[in-house]
Amino acid sequence: MRSLTGRRPRILVLNQYYWPGVEATAQLLAQLCEDLARDYDVTVVTGQLRGHELPLDEMRNGVRVVRVRSTTYDRAQLHLRAANYVSYLGDTALTALRGERPDLVLCMTDPPIIGDVALVVARRFGVPLLVISQDVFPEIAERVKRLEQPILLGALRRLVALYLKRADRVVAIGETMKERLEHKGAPAERVAVIPNWVDTRDLTPRPRRNDWSAAHGLDDAFVVMHSGNIGHAQDLDTLVRAATFLRDLEPLRIVVIGFGARHGEVTRLAQRLEVTGKVAFLDYQPREVLPFSLASGDLHYVGLARGLSGFVVPSRLYGILAAARPVLVSADADSETARLVEEVGCGFVLPPGRPELVAGVIRDLEEGRLSLEGMGERGREWVEREADREVAFGRYRSLVADVVASSSR
Repeated sequence: MRSLTGRRPRILVLNQYYWPGVEATAQLLAQLCEDLARDYDVTVVTGQLRGHELPLDEMRNGVRVVRVRSTTYDRAQLHLRAANYVSYLGDTALTALRGERPDLVLCMTDPPIIGDVALVVARRFGVPLLVISQDVFPEIAERVKRLEQPILLGALRRLVALYLKRADRVVAIGETMKERLEHKGAPAERVAVIPNWVDTRDLTPRPRRNDWSAAHGLDDAFVVMHSGNIGHAQDLDTLVRAATFLRDLEPLRIVVIGFGARHGEVTRLAQRLEVTGKVAFLDYQPREVLPFSLASGDLHYVGLARGLSGFVVPSRLYGILAAARPVLVSADADSETARLVEEVGCGFVLPPGRPELVAGVIRDLEEGRLSLEGMGERGREWVEREADREVAFGRYRSLVADVVASSSR
């Protein structure tokens, strides 16, 4: 694609996390930018990563990656996370405003008010703004009780509404989220729904018993797995508490893979409830072994805390479905995840915060009163059709081309 001047259009991308971050937004954004780089000159302005020594400016897979000098404090503590945000936002604003004029400014929502910086940059250069909303802030922080000060919450609502009302296009990753964003002020005609994605060619079904499951002593167990972020939205307390009802199920192993702001709390809960013999905690697994680690779960748990429907959509579900594994969802019935699993028939749906119900389904499965037959296959078929990366990238390419073209008319 060439502009009227003969050069390729430029896209400026703002988000605090990018490759090699383990965050879902980091991985998804890197994949999207690398795909867009086939037709555009893409520059990403991102932050530093804790535990990594990375160049401040590099080309990676066709994308220019500029890393500002942001702090990398432990994000588990809210005030330290805020410091990371402030340092990233300040340096990003200066870097973006001093750079070359882009033809489009694109941002995700990490940190949540990066959209305001992106709006300033877009208006400064007279170009459109495209916002990809991965969650709805500050409502999500309020509902998991991470933020409770009314004055701060009010200020954050106004800041988020500011860019949602003025962005040229907004992408929601689910229909319920689209409704939330419109309620916050995003014009309905400017909001598109494009779900997150997974590479179904890279993440394929593998045998339940494999080298990874053997190495972790899971071949002879009935394995219930969580693989992903261990944060405030995931409601892992329900899964850990369910183990207290299942102490007598000798073959059962609950495997929690990942890290996040509540990792310490959840591990301490397992110790306090004396279920560490049933519940094992593992670090994030390398990308190359992910197909085998996901395949090692007989059943995957996807929890979403009560009241978060539409404010966040767990993207890890697509990886589970790509691996052709069944799902146990603990979430509000109107959440994207619950709706999808019900409609596709790839798992079980329960209300959030009910460990006794989670335990009941696990027991009935392990003792043969319920069956998982066909669930994994139905999930795989759906994700190939609706959430494969090539399907999502095609939708994004069309949207970006339309926005860039409209600005030059």
